[in-house]
Amino acid sequence: MWAIFKKEFKTYFLSPIGYVVIGIFLFVFSVFFYLTTVEYGSVDLGTLYYYTALYGLMIIVPILTMRMFAEERKTGTEQLILTSPISMIGVVLGKLLAALAVIIITLLISFMYFFIVGYFGTPNLIVVLVHMLGFILVSAAALSIGMFASSITENQIIAGIITIAFLIMSLFMQDLNSVFDNLSLMNFYQKFPSGVISLKEIIGLVSFTGMFTAFTIIVMQRRKLVK
Repeated sequence: MWAIFKKEFKTYFLSPIGYVVIGIFLFVFSVFFYLTTVEYGSVDLGTLYYYTALYGLMIIVPILTMRMFAEERKTGTEQLILTSPISMIGVVLGKLLAALAVIIITLLISFMYFFIVGYFGTPNLIVVLVHMLGFILVSAAALSIGMFASSITENQIIAGIITIAFLIMSLFMQDLNSVFDNLSLMNFYQKFPSGVISLKEIIGLVSFTGMFTAFTIIVMQRRKLVK
């Protein structure tokens, strides 16, 4: 798994993808920092992380995930994965963790907003860390969805569109009927921006991640058996 992680992580930064993702993410962070914090003179960064997760992940996740398996299938390098001695679980988890690491790097850079606010007020560090924990969990869930989309097609654009469509649908499903509450990622990210760690939300996001990671493993395992 760690071999795959290192390979994927290096790939993000040996190409423009990693830098583009971090740049876009920081731009989104900066826009919402101004709209939610500076304009209101607030020291609460919860709204900043909430709106960045709500809108930023729709842009970032497809960029990070659409090439994961689709590109390798199209270029033929998928054969190396399918014949590799590394288990398919290790391959999938390695790719997921590499993409998540890029987001975590961006989150670490976003600490600069904490220090900016700290210059004018007294933000609560523990609360900010809770914001980041929730952000990481919802990001992992979104990445697992994108990774699954990439595993079922060899077209990166289609994989990206499927990911965006699912993320957008998950925002509005709960408005159609309360039955769809458990299909909305942001529904499991309501308390983190308030600085509250909710076991229900953690379990919901981890379950989302585990489910789509398992779907990806099943798809790739079946391809391995066919090959």
